[in-house]
Amino acid sequence: METAPRKCRLVLQDGSVYTGISFGAESNRSGEVVFNTGMVGYPETLTDPSYKGQILVFTYPLIGNYGIPGDEKDNSLLRNFESEKIHVQGLIVAENCNAYSHWDAKKSLSQWLTDHGIPGISGIDTRALTKKLRTAGTMLGKILFDDTTDIPFDDPNRRNLAAEVSIAEAIVYPSGKKRVVLVDCGTKNNIIRAFLKRNLTIIRLPWDADFMKEKPHGLILSNGPGDPMMCRETIDNVRRTLSSSLPILGICLGSQILALAAGARTYKLKYGHRSQNQPCCESGSRRCYITSQNHGFAVDAETLPEDWREWFYNQNDHTNEGIIHMAKPFFGTQFHPEASPGPDDAEFLFDMFVRAVNQ
Repeated sequence: METAPRKCRLVLQDGSVYTGISFGAESNRSGEVVFNTGMVGYPETLTDPSYKGQILVFTYPLIGNYGIPGDEKDNSLLRNFESEKIHVQGLIVAENCNAYSHWDAKKSLSQWLTDHGIPGISGIDTRALTKKLRTAGTMLGKILFDDTTDIPFDDPNRRNLAAEVSIAEAIVYPSGKKRVVLVDCGTKNNIIRAFLKRNLTIIRLPWDADFMKEKPHGLILSNGPGDPMMCRETIDNVRRTLSSSLPILGICLGSQILALAAGARTYKLKYGHRSQNQPCCESGSRRCYITSQNHGFAVDAETLPEDWREWFYNQNDHTNEGIIHMAKPFFGTQFHPEASPGPDDAEFLFDMFVRAVNQ
């Protein structure tokens, strides 16, 4: 005898309540409610550490139709995911597809969420919910089951989320002769894959490690969750490095950390950029790239020091999407050149960094 679908609620901080059907773990969760406008890529998105502490709303109406792939690994990294686990607090969709179909699928989205202890709600009017978040701005929320104890709202941005998702000890991924440090503030696996493919040995270090002890040929500041101002140790370590000419690439949170180390300021966006379809223009040109993004904070380009300039900007809202030093090989992008999911139009930035390392 089949069990009747269980109802659950998404409660927002402003008192709004959205009732739907549970399709994951039956667990009360709280976090920051954000939306993603991508059409595909939910296995990669849900395992992106940048979503730590967030309840994610997918705006695309049908999610789960191609299931979840297996746990195969290359170079000790999961081939089909961006980390070892799901990082969202909960998932909100209009319709969950349990009857998945894909040659590489091993389980349904519902089963995968249940296995990881993550709640999911389907049957929500995600269009109405997204319109509210775009109008009022990102807000706190919680997923509740009727016969369980209520929980308080929780603002994850008050914590050092990068410290929560970073590794505890160094990991080395051998490849070429050049050794590059990756400061892990919540890195995606595809960043590591991208540089291994380019014949660089990657030394992956915790978020607060003194990376100059490794005497690297280059430095990568990874993506990650939360407010960049919480990463004080990383900012201080990078600031000391700016007196050298060591090539530095910052990605997403890493670009914000690089800007803060240079003396600029960051601020919280109204509802952030989360999708695989964000248009970014290169300053001083007519070139526009379609990019993959996931961030809730941005660099205030007006506060960049004189020896830095805005490199990219978002075509939709003109917020900063990249910074570059005028003389030294220091640069960062707010978008994700490694994609996964999304277009890889901006992967040339990795080649640019590799050329700087090899000079």
